Amino acid sequence: MNWIVACDADALEEDEVIRVDSPVGPIAVYRLQDGYYATQNTCTHAREASMADGFVENGTIECPLHAAKFCIRSGQARTLPATEALATYPVKIEDGKVLVGLPERLPETTAAATGAAQ
Repeated sequence: MNWIVACDADALEEDEVIRVDSPVGPIAVYRLQDGYYATQNTCTHAREASMADGFVENGTIECPLHAAKFCIRSGQARTLPATEALATYPVKIEDGKVLVGLPERLPETTAAATGAAQ
């Protein structure tokens, strides 16, 4: 696993999300009341939609295009039209920085959604 610095921990307010470009494509980094989380940034339904442009509420992210909701903690699709989960990534805080653990290779569905090479 490769750990990248996503942002300063204090750069995000509670219930905020930002887009972070990474070697495996864009990821969305969230701050909830209980900590920081990361998912793929590209919606699994509307592949051109950025989750970082979505609305965070009660531990879910709402896609800005078709209002599909996903659980931020697990990535699971909560409402239609999405049926496929978002990929999630481990997050840790070190020296005031949010670090995201990225795999050496992405699952095929995520790579296709982000346009990342396998």
